[in-house]
Amino acid sequence: MNRDIFIRNLTKDNIEMSPKGRNANELTPEEFENCFENFFDMIFEIASADISSLSGYGEFDENNKAPYKSLEEFIRDEVINEKTEGYWKNWTQMFGTTFLEKEYYYDIAERAVKLAPYCEKHRYLVNNNTFFCNMIVDDSGKTYCADWGRAGIMDYMMDFAILDLNKPYLFVPEKLYEYAKKKNIAIENFKERFLCMAYFKGIATLRWHASIDDLESCESIVKSINALEDRMSRLTA
Repeated sequence: MNRDIFIRNLTKDNIEMSPKGRNANELTPEEFENCFENFFDMIFEIASADISSLSGYGEFDENNKAPYKSLEEFIRDEVINEKTEGYWKNWTQMFGTTFLEKEYYYDIAERAVKLAPYCEKHRYLVNNNTFFCNMIVDDSGKTYCADWGRAGIMDYMMDFAILDLNKPYLFVPEKLYEYAKKKNIAIENFKERFLCMAYFKGIATLRWHASIDDLESCESIVKSINALEDRMSRLTA
C-alpha cells in the first residue's frame, strides 16, 4: 500500500497529506516563538493515532511494517550494527577517513542504547522527519508534515528531538516542558526519553553528514549533541 494512503487510513484522514502554505524553514525565531504550540499540537495529534493493530518498533518498511521487536533493537541496527548492503554497507570504514570519530560516535550511540529502556513501551506513530524544511505552515498558523517517507513507530519524543537537532537555538525541549505543564500532559521520564531519542537521531544524522563531507553541519550537530545533557539537567532540576 502507498505510504501516504497507509498514513491517511491509519489516522482516519486527520492528517493532511498535501498541505499548502509556507515552508516552516522560512520562519524566523520570533515567528516560531509565536506559533510553536502549533508544531507541538501537530506532533501530539500524530501520536494520538490508534496503532493498536500494528506491532513492533522502528521505521516502516516497504510493507508498512515496523520490523523490530524493541526500540533498543531498532537503535542498535540503525547506528551500531555493520551493514552488508545498501547505502550504509561497510559504513565503519568512515572512521578515520571522514569527520566521524570512532570513540565519540560509539559513546553517543551507547548513551542512546542505555536510555532505551525509558522509551520502551512508548509506542506511537511518529513522522520521524520533522526537520523544518519538511513542514508546512498555513495562513492560519496550523502546521503539517509534508514528507512521511521515514514514518514509523517509536517514542513521540523523536519528533521533538528532530525539531531541536535542526534548530537548537529555538529551545524546543524547554518550550515542550512548559507546554506539557500548561496542557496537563504527563510526560514521565521526560529527560531520559528526550535524550535517548536526541542521541540516537543526532548520531545518525552526524553519520549522514559525514558521509557527504558536510563539515559545517557535522560541527553544528556535535555542538548540539554535546549541549544536551546540561540543557536537560537544568530543565528538570
